[in-house]
Amino acid sequence: MTQTLATPDRSRRAGARRRRTGVVATVLATALVLAACSGPSGADDLRLTEAPPEETAEEAPAAPAAPAECADPLASYAPEGALPGPDALPGGSTMAAIRDRGSLIVGVSADTLLMGARNSLSGQIEGFDIDVLHEISRAIFGDPDRLTFRVITSGQRLEVLENGEVDLVARAFTINCERWESIAFSAEYYHAGQKVLVTRDSTASGIADLEGQRVCAPEGTTTLTRLEQFSGIEPVPATTHTQCLVLFQQGKVDAITGDDTILAGFAAQDPYAKVVGEAISDEPYGIGVPAQNVDMVRFVNGVLEQMKSDGRWAAIYGEWLGGLGPAPTPPAAVYGRTP
Repeated sequence: MTQTLATPDRSRRAGARRRRTGVVATVLATALVLAACSGPSGADDLRLTEAPPEETAEEAPAAPAAPAECADPLASYAPEGALPGPDALPGGSTMAAIRDRGSLIVGVSADTLLMGARNSLSGQIEGFDIDVLHEISRAIFGDPDRLTFRVITSGQRLEVLENGEVDLVARAFTINCERWESIAFSAEYYHAGQKVLVTRDSTASGIADLEGQRVCAPEGTTTLTRLEQFSGIEPVPATTHTQCLVLFQQGKVDAITGDDTILAGFAAQDPYAKVVGEAISDEPYGIGVPAQNVDMVRFVNGVLEQMKSDGRWAAIYGEWLGGLGPAPTPPAAVYGRTP
């Protein structure tokens, strides 16, 4: 029931608009397209057909009890042996069921430039997070494009995993102990940090300089919660990062706070904006997995280990995040968690 995606045409990424009004129009148009292409559940229907929801539900066993404690949120489940090929996936495993179904159903962003965003020319969703998912698809099917995208907001990331609506979520997803209570995470695959985006003429050098100002962040994120630590700042929640950018460009908020990866994409779209300050947090990104699918977590960790060791991780970083500087050493995996 799914349609194989074509490899994104990265050579035709849209450049930043030269005039502020042009940027506003582009972002507003993108928001309208996303609304038009998504059903009430937020599904991305453009050129894709989702697997029947009941099919996914039947494959998901009941979730186990949450871990009693979380000494180290970065600790994940270690891979078991060498990564098996598509024809050697263990019988009865989560991965074998996904292979037999025909596609990997993934929750992603379609409006986070550089990480997961729809290319306005090709119509394809692309970015760093998306390329990581392509590698997981390659490991399961021998084909990097067997993906069915479910476009979700930041606030929906836990919900779609808890309900078994998707197999994985890759959406600038920070690993923390609270989230481990209801889902599982892969090992860290990217290390981000929370910064702030302000107007080009702002004298602020960091978030501490924004007292008395309105600062936007998406609902359901650690970014929004962290604003409570700064007295005098008025937090302004929005459904998505793109809506924060629209409010910023309309003058309804004074700044946006978020992970440096996301803000770098905003600055690339808006020549009247800049990212300032040192990171005020550590944001370790992981792939979200339904809590009961421990075998899938181990498998994904095996894929990430291969990507880090054979140079694919560095190549993907250079493709999408090279504007932040040379590719760093990939985050070291931490294991030791037991079911």
